[in-house]
Amino acid sequence: MSSSKPTPLNRLRQQWREKRPTFGAIATIPSIQTVQIMAQSLDWIIVDLEHGPIDLGTAHAMIVATSGTPCVPMARIAANEPWLAKAPMDIGALGINFPMICSRAEAEKAARSVRYPPKGDRLWGPFHAPFRWGVSMPEYMATADDDMICMITIEHVEAVERIDEIMATPGIDIAVIGPGDLATSINKRGLPDDPEVVALMQRAEKGILKSGVPIGGVARSAEQANAMIERGYVALALGFDWSLLQRGIAASFAGIRR
Repeated sequence: MSSSKPTPLNRLRQQWREKRPTFGAIATIPSIQTVQIMAQSLDWIIVDLEHGPIDLGTAHAMIVATSGTPCVPMARIAANEPWLAKAPMDIGALGINFPMICSRAEAEKAARSVRYPPKGDRLWGPFHAPFRWGVSMPEYMATADDDMICMITIEHVEAVERIDEIMATPGIDIAVIGPGDLATSINKRGLPDDPEVVALMQRAEKGILKSGVPIGGVARSAEQANAMIERGYVALALGFDWSLLQRGIAASFAGIRR
């Protein structure tokens, strides 16, 4: 009797391997309802535990709110610390977005945070994740290392300077470029289209693409998204929940004489 390999719960890694673009958003509003609406249309949602006013109890409810859809819930943590990554994984997130990765050592720390020994340092205790995914604890554990996405953010000039060493780190599943903090790191905050910022982003992009690791970024328009897909991007953030709401409201007023 042959034992077949368990099917992973997370479909994103396979989609990225096939170079299929996926689309998502960052959820900053502590709202189950907002996630339920977004999850109908998006491939992934990142629950923001870095800048948003979301606590772990609400994050758990938001992760569960993606149930019944193909949308994969992930979480962005406030710093590259294993203890911050632990609880979001244990309540059902299938990926952790690590901010401000600026060296190979930091990238290694992130990669090890999301995997159990011997591959990493994740501590055991996924008490609620199996319930979100409708599997037993043994089934969850069987695919846990493969299911968990290690997403690092390249968002500082130092990271761009060290892009090759960072991208050579084993266990990085996707690298995303963060234009906001990248601009801030060279005293150009709020100016993502500044030529100096654009040049840094292009250097980061080149380094990530060269490594073969999947690449992600922010697409602020359809034109920009299409151009990014042409260049090889497979994870495109279409915005934050609040920015998507703003754009929807603005579009509703378009053409109305006031």
